[in-house]
Amino acid sequence: MYVNRHAPHGTIYPLEGLEVALIGAAFDQDVSMAFIGDGVFQLTKGQDTADLGIKNCAPTYGALGDYEVTKLYVEQESLDERGLELNDLMNLTWEDEQEDWAEKPSIRLVSRAQLSDLLEQQDVILNF
Repeated sequence: MYVNRHAPHGTIYPLEGLEVALIGAAFDQDVSMAFIGDGVFQLTKGQDTADLGIKNCAPTYGALGDYEVTKLYVEQESLDERGLELNDLMNLTWEDEQEDWAEKPSIRLVSRAQLSDLLEQQDVILNF
């Protein structure tokens, strides 16, 4: 599991985390991602980096489903603490080949306790 804790801009961690997740998926790894703390801002809609003078990597999250990265866990308490709701996040989906290519949401809201349980089940955890 790739754990994303940093805001989307200001450090290299979010971009590196996204790139490593895509590389892992390209090599048929079972990739899941968790977004906690300021990491939830990585998935917010309408990010614009023009005034920052840096590349906006947010649209790349839309490609995760194409790489079969379908488990994006967002900690509900982190959203609440930042005044965000599910509707503030990008609509990230994947197509389920088993169900005639039905489009399904990739983002799964979980409580802090549920995320803790998920982390306990992981073989490898990479923090970004």
